[in-house]
Amino acid sequence: MECRKFEITLISANELEDVRHICRMKVHARVSIGGGGPEGEKRTPTDKHGETNPAWNFTMRFTVGESVVENYNTMLVVKLYCKRKLGDRYVGEVHTPMKELFDFSRATGGSAVMSFPVQKGCVVSQGMLRFSYRFGEKVSIDKLLLAESVSGWSLC
Repeated sequence: MECRKFEITLISANELEDVRHICRMKVHARVSIGGGGPEGEKRTPTDKHGETNPAWNFTMRFTVGESVVENYNTMLVVKLYCKRKLGDRYVGEVHTPMKELFDFSRATGGSAVMSFPVQKGCVVSQGMLRFSYRFGEKVSIDKLLLAESVSGWSLC
């Protein structure tokens, strides 16, 4: 099986909808590829100061099969939440096909910085999400397992 490393750095979000009108917004992001559920989801630390303009500059690493970048079926999903004591409140999300990201990054040398509108349901909500990403070279699973033990990257 052939795989690639995928590294995404969530930089910031701007002008998000204020879902906490009384207290300060403390926003974090949850990232998944292909709707992998809670076990395949990674999370940023909570930004406690930016309110509707959070900044994380937080990097996450995933290992993705080659099929993920060959068709439009697999989506990168970034969901934004406001931290609350009574449970996190949903702010909005960004969906984009992994193939689209891969094709764009190949044209720009393997990495890119993108901004996407934040959506809530099927309508464009308020705000933009900015992130950078890069794809690694294609490797077979045997080489990948060896690289995992050396570099400390985890399989998802």
